[in-house]
Amino acid sequence: MALQIHHFRPPIPPASPASSVGSLSSWPNKQSTIAGDLHRSFNLVKMISSKTRKNKGFRSSVTVRSSLETSGTPVVVGQVTEVDKDTFWPIVNAAGDKAVVLDMYTQWCGPCKMIAPKIEELAEKYLDVVFLKLDCNQENKPLAKELGIKVVPTFKILKQGKIVKEVTGAKFDDLVTAMEDVRSS
Repeated sequence: MALQIHHFRPPIPPASPASSVGSLSSWPNKQSTIAGDLHRSFNLVKMISSKTRKNKGFRSSVTVRSSLETSGTPVVVGQVTEVDKDTFWPIVNAAGDKAVVLDMYTQWCGPCKMIAPKIEELAEKYLDVVFLKLDCNQENKPLAKELGIKVVPTFKILKQGKIVKEVTGAKFDDLVTAMEDVRSS
């Protein structure tokens, strides 16, 4: 789920040698686009722009996702965020009291690929939960070992930096039940 803000403006003038057409400096700043409480409540995390002709103007689309920013580490909700051995713990710690669901998978795992779209749907539905995914490849092996992975997919549910629930295998209903239990505690 994303909030979309549309901004209409006149065409961009031809580029001068010192600037490029459509540069972000020609966009309105966050203050003028997102006002008051909305500006304080949301952090621009991802901006998608499409420029199409419409009544001698360009239509620009900005996607805003809800985000927490604690000690410089952005924690994004509403989507599944890929993490690695270097980004996992800072994001978990920045999540604070929010539940964190970690999907531990591999590229070659069939059940992992089958359940991934369902995890994306959960991320869009439960905006009070942070969803992460970790590719248990050779590069992330130390973190996977630290978290005690034995099979993929494995889902670890954390709260306040501690693992409180685990679901092994592509057991979607068990994952939802475990997540609901942690959310309500």
